[in-house]
Amino acid sequence: MRKALVAGNWKMNGSLTANRELLAALDDAVQGSDAVAVAVCPPAVYLRDTVAQLQNSPIAVGGQDCSDEEAGAFTGEIAAGMLKEVGCEYVIVGHSERRARQHEDSAWVARKFAAAQAAGLVPILCVGEQLEDREAGRTETVVSEQLNAVLDAAGVAALDRAVVAYEPVWAIGTGRTATPDQAAEVHAFIRSRVARHDPAVAEGLRILYGGSMKADNAAGLLALPDIDGGLIGGASLDAEAFTGIVNAAVAARARG
Repeated sequence: MRKALVAGNWKMNGSLTANRELLAALDDAVQGSDAVAVAVCPPAVYLRDTVAQLQNSPIAVGGQDCSDEEAGAFTGEIAAGMLKEVGCEYVIVGHSERRARQHEDSAWVARKFAAAQAAGLVPILCVGEQLEDREAGRTETVVSEQLNAVLDAAGVAALDRAVVAYEPVWAIGTGRTATPDQAAEVHAFIRSRVARHDPAVAEGLRILYGGSMKADNAAGLLALPDIDGGLIGGASLDAEAFTGIVNAAVAARARG
């Protein structure tokens, strides 16, 4: 069985004091949750403090983005190797907010994916459709284009060392959530697309749900066979809410 992953994307939130309190509460709550991997992705300026506080914790740390370049005259960019050097294990690439605000296309995201793996990080590749795409019946077309960019550039074997997160953009930060049936359909589609290239890779691939998962809807989503955890936004800033999602993932894995 695939080991579930619950990863918290803090986005542009946090402070030194708030982070210490949140991490202490999370660390206490997730001890012994061996069936589920847990990670937090704070803003870059807090990465070293987060890694230091979680030094003896089962909670891993990830970056929210990385450059597609190793080094050079790229002001404001952070290389994947830098994230690895300060103790990161994961990095998010292709988040919908960066695709929209920074105009990152799928080819650019694929280069970031490759840079992350070259540095020894596990990329969390975000894919998902806008509301107008869903209403026009283009969900599978959009997700395929985003996924194929990575498959074409890196090959299917690269997904053995990666995580995919399906994030319906219309459900991020809106309070709307895809129904379990909607989420299950897209997760199954993603796995089937990968299976066309390599069934074994597809079977082992962890696919997270990333659209406003909360403690009160996590159990229904995580009970579905192709949903292997969550990429959590707002709820990851609340220790009780985040650990509720972790506990739902533990319970789902216990039921098999």
